[in-house]
Amino acid sequence: MKNRILFAKKIGMSRQFDGQGTITPITTLRIFPMQSVGQKTFEKHGYMANIIKLGERLVREFKNTEQSTKLEEVAKQGDFVNIGGKVKGRGFTGVVKRHGFAGGPRTHGQSDRERAPGSSSSGTTLGRLMKGKRMAGRYGGHTIVVRNLKVVSVDSEKNTLVVKGSVPGSNQTLLKVVVL
Repeated sequence: MKNRILFAKKIGMSRQFDGQGTITPITTLRIFPMQSVGQKTFEKHGYMANIIKLGERLVREFKNTEQSTKLEEVAKQGDFVNIGGKVKGRGFTGVVKRHGFAGGPRTHGQSDRERAPGSSSSGTTLGRLMKGKRMAGRYGGHTIVVRNLKVVSVDSEKNTLVVKGSVPGSNQTLLKVVVL
């Protein structure tokens, strides 16, 4: 069976206790109902795709998507999922926060250099910075995929999916869920 794609909104994180007192971090996701509203054809548009309405407003275009009317037909307890989404953006940050640099010494007259990156490159050989040098800049705001999260429970009445572990983004973030 092919991987099934769902779209969800992150509701929030919590924790769950088992009989032995072990704590398991969980994340609750609300699955968007998917409704096909049109198709793109090769003759007319040059490619094949389905136009799908997610919930009330969001309309997206997807190639090779299958439809399912009920959540329990797509995912069940014990399945594994990959969840992709946008990481929380943290704005423009320095090297200490962005890359974990230690900074300079706290003594010997270094009162204003504690969180500075230090020297950037050699002064003679290349005379320039190399590509990929770790420096201050925008931190977060990129898309990642968290793989192989276990489905803890599925509630088809509330249209929610509970997975073990954390997923990218803040609450109310749109996520792509691939059921393996």
